[in-house]
Amino acid sequence: MLLSPDGVARLRDALRAAGFTSAGIAERLGPAATAAVARNDFRAALRITEDRDPLATLIRLFVCAQSEEVEAVAAALAPLGFAEAFDAGLVEAAPGGLVRQGVDLEPYGDSWWVLSDVPSSARPDQPLRPDHVLGIGGASSTLVGAAIRRPVATALDLGTGCGVQALHLATHADAVTATDLSERALRFAATTAALSGQEWEMLRGDLVAPVQGRRFDLVVSNPPFVIGPGTTTHTYRDSGRAGDAVCAELAAAAPGLLNEGGVMQFLANWEHVAGEDWGDRVAGWFDGTGLDAWVIQREVADPMSYVGLWLADANEDGDPARAAAWLDWFDANDVAAIGFGLVTLRRGGHDDPVVRVEDLRQQVQQPLGEQIAAWFGRQDFVRDADLLAARYRTAPGLQLQQEATLGDDGWAVDRQVLVMPEGLRWSEEVDPLVLALVSGADGQVPLRDQLALLAAAHEVAEDDLADAAGPIVAHLVERGIVEPVA
Repeated sequence: MLLSPDGVARLRDALRAAGFTSAGIAERLGPAATAAVARNDFRAALRITEDRDPLATLIRLFVCAQSEEVEAVAAALAPLGFAEAFDAGLVEAAPGGLVRQGVDLEPYGDSWWVLSDVPSSARPDQPLRPDHVLGIGGASSTLVGAAIRRPVATALDLGTGCGVQALHLATHADAVTATDLSERALRFAATTAALSGQEWEMLRGDLVAPVQGRRFDLVVSNPPFVIGPGTTTHTYRDSGRAGDAVCAELAAAAPGLLNEGGVMQFLANWEHVAGEDWGDRVAGWFDGTGLDAWVIQREVADPMSYVGLWLADANEDGDPARAAAWLDWFDANDVAAIGFGLVTLRRGGHDDPVVRVEDLRQQVQQPLGEQIAAWFGRQDFVRDADLLAARYRTAPGLQLQQEATLGDDGWAVDRQVLVMPEGLRWSEEVDPLVLALVSGADGQVPLRDQLALLAAAHEVAEDDLADAAGPIVAHLVERGIVEPVA
């Protein structure tokens, strides 16, 4: 840890006494200034905190990244001694005899605090150190929202960084293990855990090496997934593997990490190689694993934007040679684009595991983890149920959108699309027969009886319609457009 156990306790007392929590900061600043801070606009916050009481000082120091008087900072951190805070690196010397934050200390909810390195945005003139430890960012928040939250005995945060995933795992796991290659990251994570009143098993090593031979009920990982030539300049983003090999490696390791029924979820980048189907490429990661897999692509970037993003993230955007070398590597490997998304794997014990790789770039209802858990539940139904004997109803709020062309005989419908306004918000183009099937799904009769009526109305053989309807209904259930009635 950055501090001794007693030092952590004194720091926690100081933060609580000052009200340095998410709710306390929001109350002090008010809605408008709080919203401005989220946009890195600190003007209103600085005006509001001019009185320099302990909460105001902590806001100025750790939220607004300001340099402050030693006496004000010492008073805000008491009963933690200023010398102890300085020696631990919580604060550091700044010009003019002032002090500034040495770490990022971020309130997270009303009972947690997360420690990490100061973000690049607060030190725009300084390149990040190679072992820089990220704080709470877009990727980590995405994984927090996407994780399946169910009670489990054992959980693993693979590549914990500052420890934000482990904090959430501890709310529904009896035991949490957190690993990282970086010793610095583990020190931050250990301090995060202690300051937030949690205890985790912490192990150092690369990817799955620290837990080789062990299995867990839930594994989450925000790995160093950035795609490039395999050069490691920053451990938080670079795995040392070329291309998207680190994500393929995690997929291959998953069967050995999971208990029966266990789930692994990790963020990933993957290459879109010219002349290849990206979905086939990613689906190949799961060949022979025996795991159910759902991969959802949330974003796609071109190489130029991708390189610019990650160089700027590490304050390296002033290095044109570095950018050129990275782009040359993409060109040499025919990488036309880079996808970003989430991989969810489940050890379901089935001989016919389901593997789905698909785009899901529309806005979805949050938290995504609830939608993912429901998706796997629907897969179990499709695999195990007698689809024709089941009764179905349409999803709540399901909408029909039609496109039509006006001709001599009036309006002619060209296209009909079923739209889900909630959940995963899929849209599905359907033909008149499928629309009739969905429209008749009122939960009253088994699908077999419904198909008999449709077969008579459309003058088709009932057996032929039943054979054709099976895969269609399975797809509609998978998407949540129709729901089985218990």
